Formats: sequence, structure tokens, C-alpha cells
Amino acid sequence: MNPEALYKISYGLYIVSSMKDGKFNGQIANTVFQVSSSPNLIAVCLNKENFTNECVKDSNAFSVSVLARDTPMQFIGRFGFRSGREFDKFEGISYKIGKTGMPIVLDNSVAYLEAGVVKSMDVGTHTLFVGEVVDAEILEEKEVMTYDYYHQIKKGKTPKTATVYIPDI
Repeated sequence: MNPEALYKISYGLYIVSSMKDGKFNGQIANTVFQVSSSPNLIAVCLNKENFTNECVKDSNAFSVSVLARDTPMQFIGRFGFRSGREFDKFEGISYKIGKTGMPIVLDNSVAYLEAGVVKSMDVGTHTLFVGEVVDAEILEEKEVMTYDYYHQIKKGKTPKTATVYIPDI
């Protein structure tokens, strides 16, 4: 079996944000998708080790900021390769508070969605959270960042906590 075939599944690049005990947190995620149109449901898949997973479990809500194709690697690294347990990812970042009280990252975002969790499922290393969309807006008409573009053009890395991580054999 060639596990790299899994890389051929199309993904985007997003910031999923939530909060716990009044502390905002967000992380880069590539597994965000719509699962129903009536009601409008989206799903996010977050590693159980990540602080954002704890935040979503605690608050029962999350926001998704869809990243622009030209998002700088430094910005991606801020949300993707540092833990929110020790670092305030929102300091100096443009964001707003959504209808559920969750932070919504505006910097480098072309759109956002905000959802309240209606179901969650343990899926091994990750938790799949399904949320009903309570708000969504287009912020800018720009191309979105795909995970393929992140890898092929920006030469981005895949952290061990990503849904698509494949350990070296």
C-alpha cells in the first residue's frame, strides 16, 4: 500500500479557533468540510493533543477562517507550529468575536464560518466535530490556499498532529 495516495485527496488550509476559560486559541487545520445543506453543517477534525481540541470540547463552538493563497508562511507557522498553551496566538492579530463568542481570525482570511457543535466523534488520534453554521461571511475575493499549494509551492511541512501526517517508514 502506498500511503501517499492519501495526499491526492483535496484539502484547504484553515484556522480553526475556539476558547477555553476565556482564553482564545486557534490552529491550522486542513480537514474542514460541509456535511449537510439542511441544516448547514460543517465538520472539523482536530488532534486530541492540540489545545484547540480542548477548547472546542469546552465551549461547544468553533470558527473557521479560510486562508488566502498568499498567506505568509510566518503567519501559518504562528497558528500551526506553536502551542496555544504557552503562547497567545491572537496577540497582534486582527480578529473579531463571533455570534457564539468565538474569535474569528480576519488577517489573511477570505471567508469565515462559525458553528455550534452538534455532534463529536472519536476517530483515533483526532476528534471529528460537527457544527451547525450560525454565521458565515466572505471577506475578500481572493484565491484560497489549498494544502497542495502549501506543500508544492510554499514548501510547507506536515506536523505530526495533522490528520494527513504519514510517519517515515
